[in-house]
Amino acid sequence: MKKKLLIVDDSSVMRRTIEMNLTGYDLEIIGQASDGVEALEIVRDEMPDVVTLDITMPEMNGIACLEEIMKIHPEAKVMIITALSDKLTGLIALDKGARGFMFKPVNSEELIKAFDKLLKRDGK
Repeated sequence: MKKKLLIVDDSSVMRRTIEMNLTGYDLEIIGQASDGVEALEIVRDEMPDVVTLDITMPEMNGIACLEEIMKIHPEAKVMIITALSDKLTGLIALDKGARGFMFKPVNSEELIKAFDKLLKRDGK
């Protein structure tokens, strides 16, 4: 059974980039959101297995959104993908339940490695 993926980023270019780079995975993209409020609606309705989440977004930032996702669906595997390059933000996100953290810009190789680790695949 395919795992359900939700892509959350205020940049439509970044959402498309993530989507294109993960086509080799057995993932069903159940939605895309441009802010945390929209993301939480989709999480409540669809209960995605995996979420990619930006930190800097309008309406609700990624850290606040992450906290709410963990309350609604604590089994979700959340991968933070952000342009913020400070390590403290990454540590805070991991402390609040994120399973992985990447800095933008991401390339396909880094994204695939991070998803292999997140989903515990061996790359085959």
